[in-house]
Amino acid sequence: MAFSKILVCIDGSKYSSKALRTACDIATKNNSSVILIYVVDKSKKSDILAGTEYTEIIRKYAQEALDNAKKLALSYGITTEIIIKEGNVANEIIQHSKKIRADLIVVGNKGLGAVLRFVLGSVSAKIAQHSLCSVLIVK
Repeated sequence: MAFSKILVCIDGSKYSSKALRTACDIATKNNSSVILIYVVDKSKKSDILAGTEYTEIIRKYAQEALDNAKKLALSYGITTEIIIKEGNVANEIIQHSKKIRADLIVVGNKGLGAVLRFVLGSVSAKIAQHSLCSVLIVK
């Protein structure tokens, strides 16, 4: 199966870097376009900082993570588009994948504990369950 449009979820973690490397390998073989997305999780709050300060710090971190991801993709010879969204992470990724008609979503697997995963569900599991396109979860 060929993938023409790949949406890669970036969060600055080693898991998302590994997911991006995998997506770049696939994109190289399929001559795919790659879109990098970072979703600022609006459900998380800081006990120390005011809401606007916290959001600004997270937005800066998101831009840095995307810039680093873009550099990594360029090392594979792939130019990317970058997107920053705010809201529920899984929902925003799913909505954007529909909007751009992505063929594949590539996301890193984050290791939540079994109890927490049972209660909250992981972002990657929610994406896999509700996406209209194929989802690759990279471990």
